[in-house]
Amino acid sequence: MADASPESRPSPASTSLGEVEPARSRHAGRRSAVAVTASAVVVGTADGTVRAFDRETLAERWQSEAGDSAVVAAVPFADGVAVGERGPDGEIRLHDAVTGAVRWRYRTADDVGGPTKLARFQLPFVASLTAANGRLYAAARRYERVDGERRFQSRVYAFGPDGTTAWRYGADASPISVAADANRVAVAYNRCPGDHQHGLVVLDAATGDPWWTWDPGTDGGRRVGDVSLCEDGLVLASHGDYRGYRLGPGGRERWRVDLATPVDRDGERLYAYPNHVCSSPEGVVFVTGNTYAVGSRETDGLHPDEHTAFGYTLDGERRWTAPVGGFAGGVGTDGDRVAVPGAQHFRERDPAAHGLRTFEIDSGEGTTLDAEGVVTAAALDGDTAVAVEEPVAYHDGDGTLGAYRLHVQRGD
Repeated sequence: MADASPESRPSPASTSLGEVEPARSRHAGRRSAVAVTASAVVVGTADGTVRAFDRETLAERWQSEAGDSAVVAAVPFADGVAVGERGPDGEIRLHDAVTGAVRWRYRTADDVGGPTKLARFQLPFVASLTAANGRLYAAARRYERVDGERRFQSRVYAFGPDGTTAWRYGADASPISVAADANRVAVAYNRCPGDHQHGLVVLDAATGDPWWTWDPGTDGGRRVGDVSLCEDGLVLASHGDYRGYRLGPGGRERWRVDLATPVDRDGERLYAYPNHVCSSPEGVVFVTGNTYAVGSRETDGLHPDEHTAFGYTLDGERRWTAPVGGFAGGVGTDGDRVAVPGAQHFRERDPAAHGLRTFEIDSGEGTTLDAEGVVTAAALDGDTAVAVEEPVAYHDGDGTLGAYRLHVQRGD
């Protein structure tokens, strides 16, 4: 097994995205998104504006009107770009790729309910978007606390290019990731505090009917952090037991691996959640997040495998590991590469960790893109990697680091 060390490259081309309140020491959830089309880079911003830039020159092509909701998800779809919001309406809409005009829009709040408070984490939230086989698949949720208990309402959707809803799948759980192909839609649920007790549901892509379910079988509400489809099954990152799994048809376990399972350090038992997974015929990559202590979210310790990318073969053999700097809110993939945005490491708060790291899935080789601020969203297309940087002001720091801007890194 090798330790992968992405090589540094010259500074990428960059452009300003305007002004935004700086991020703080702790993560406050997604508020930006980015997608790459054949000719443009499209950015969803914290003020609700969607902006498209020429992929080569970074000249701005179009800009939508600002709204009152952060755009937190974006994906190319049907010769346009579909975006999803965190806001009172929890809107999904499709923008024309050339003009930015809205072709259609859908209010998920009509299904999951409106916010009981206008607090960020209680706003309807489009957690995941993906496109496959001529359809857009989306997962939206709403969170609230009732008598001190967490409650969620959620829907998974299949949309046609004209915005027609082919089907909906509802649950009282929190979807975090959707993966789809021509036949299957896999939905990962990271919290299941209600009647829905399945961390993973696999649906028929045509009808939305459930095919099979899986769960780590652990105590508590934490279940699955991410899912990625393989040709004859899938891989997932388990929040329940901090492991990675490969499942075959019907949910049969093929292998499981320890990622950031609990370890004892200086009188504490520490763990980290595996938050992301992606796969290709070349292998599998898992990415872990922040350190926590059993029985307490506060700790001065660090898990040895926090903020780490792990490369595995499809047979479950670990091939490489590499640090990713800080918390990754999402990853970008294209073929046999993965891009991991490095945001805050809220325990160490080291600006040197900020940046974007890309890896080849089979070898771990890749590049780094350094940033002054935190990198919160990323996408890949061919030899082009794109990233959104946000300014950050640490509670024990001096001033603000970085700015709100788009970076575009092209291959050699």
